[in-house]
Amino acid sequence: MLKKLSAIILTALLAASLTACGTSAPASSSSTASSDSTAIVTAAYTEGDLTQATDTSGSTDLTLSDGKTLTITAAGVYTVSGNAKNASVIVEAGKEDKVQIILNGVNITNDSTPAVYVKSADEVVVTTAAGTTNTLAVTGTFTDDGDTKTDAVIFAKDDLTLGGEGTLTLTSSKNGISGKDDVKVTGGTITIDCAADAIEANNDIEVSDGALTIKSQKDGLHAENDKDNTQGSITIDGGTLNITSSSDAIQATTTAVINGGTLSLTASEGIEATNVTINDGNITIEASDDGINASNKSSSQKVAVTINGGNIKITMGQGDTDGIDSNGDLTITGGTIDITGQSACDYDGTAQKTGGTLIVNGAETDTIPNQMMGGGMGGRGDMGGQMPNGQMPNGQMPGGQMPNGQMPNGQTTNGQTPNA
Repeated sequence: MLKKLSAIILTALLAASLTACGTSAPASSSSTASSDSTAIVTAAYTEGDLTQATDTSGSTDLTLSDGKTLTITAAGVYTVSGNAKNASVIVEAGKEDKVQIILNGVNITNDSTPAVYVKSADEVVVTTAAGTTNTLAVTGTFTDDGDTKTDAVIFAKDDLTLGGEGTLTLTSSKNGISGKDDVKVTGGTITIDCAADAIEANNDIEVSDGALTIKSQKDGLHAENDKDNTQGSITIDGGTLNITSSSDAIQATTTAVINGGTLSLTASEGIEATNVTINDGNITIEASDDGINASNKSSSQKVAVTINGGNIKITMGQGDTDGIDSNGDLTITGGTIDITGQSACDYDGTAQKTGGTLIVNGAETDTIPNQMMGGGMGGRGDMGGQMPNGQMPNGQMPGGQMPNGQMPNGQTTNGQTPNA
């Protein structure tokens, strides 16, 4: 309720502030100018965040050129166009300033510096103009800006929102988008190919709409604050996400909440956080480790996986893999979960199924199995305390017989002693 109320208040306040942006002074340039773990969490978006159409009538036009930096120092709307090498758009505005950058057919290729660098502002909205194709790339080794490791094609120290009605393609020798505060995706068609994380944020990553295609050699979406383990959440309310990553497709320190959207995830792990909640959406996961994983990363959250709705299909690789792995509790109240793999579920706490449909290797089940392969043999779940070869932990067979047919007192199954 608080989140929704905050969204309403912020919408009213920021709608007015973004209107003011259109009439702000033009920029100068170097060349020209804890939450409840069971609650349904919905990200707070402002009206400006959700507006995808671009109005350039009152904007300041900026044109790129090789080796030049365009520096924005005041609130307002700026339309950027042109092709350039080793050029950057830098925002260095006041802490209360809201800046919108409209990419209107931009092509930037840099050796070592971000194409867009937000040093200071209240919020920066990067919008792709309708019908335009925009390409940003960093091909070499990133250089630091003093003590700041500027290691992404779009790097922001403050809140960052991406949207629009055009396309944006990012190629990076490290991260694609890095935000030291919040990062929101509200629209547009965005493609990221990178050697590290595709989108990372210290605080929150929020996706309401848009089409995201990601290929990363680390995580697809990564929310983590290495100085505060109570920060770092991911909320997906809509959109289409196609993520292929070498590590996790979605990784959050605190909560990962899926309220909607279409997600196709191919990774070592599909979704990982301390607390994972799925309320709706169409989710397809192909994983080589865990499909959905709740592990203790945050002191502010209960370790749990909760599924209240959605259509979820998980296909696991061979070996010690789990479709759903919770180091705490596992609760299913709704939705359809279809798991194919050697181990459907592995939980260390309690499991409860009060609704929904659970299908394991083609067969529907009313109970949640517990494989316990990853956490050791505990006697719970389908294994019944047996070792994988059928023996009991003390070497006895399930019926109490010894492996060679002897009884525990040394007699054979016909009542004779072994030497009789």
